[in-house]
Amino acid sequence: AISFHLPINSLKCLREEIHKLLVTGAYKITGQSGGAGGRPVHPPQDHRSLGHILYSKEDATKGKFAFTTEDYDMFEVCFESKGTGLLPDQLMILDMKHGVEAKNYEEIAKVEKLKPLKVRLRCLEDLSESIVNDFAYMKKQEEMRDTNEATNAQVLYFSIFSMFCLIGLATWQVFYLHTSRFISCKRVMD
Repeated sequence: AISFHLPINSLKCLREEIHKLLVTGAYKITGQSGGAGGRPVHPPQDHRSLGHILYSKEDATKGKFAFTTEDYDMFEVCFESKGTGLLPDQLMILDMKHGVEAKNYEEIAKVEKLKPLKVRLRCLEDLSESIVNDFAYMKKQEEMRDTNEATNAQVLYFSIFSMFCLIGLATWQVFYLHTSRFISCKRVMD
């Protein structure tokens, strides 16, 4: 869980990148030093990178939310405090889970009538699958990085080669014009 203090008339957002995962979250808003606060707090607003608001609730003190992403995406959870006067900061507690840890295995056990050992095995199987998928994603990212580095090196070498060609051509042009009869004939005509 993450906890932070939210001052009056402020907005705090937390961002995370996820890839085709179930995301669940729970939040709780409390007043500092036992004070209840008394100003409205608008928690949380989940935004995807496309700007869609997935969840929004005003004047809440606690709640839960869940969503699933279809593709790689960045989302943010924003808390906003609106009010007037000298009110104390409020403590925000946000507990977010995604992927395997967001699944409710107790509910799966009830629905499928699984024994505790089978539930634990299912959890470990999902966890190992998640790790394999993460490694495959990292390997793909590393391959793209290697391609980018190779392309950057090729562009650098081509740029250096082009500069040497231009310098060589300019030098040859200057020597050719100085040694040719074109310049000497032009002087005679003047």
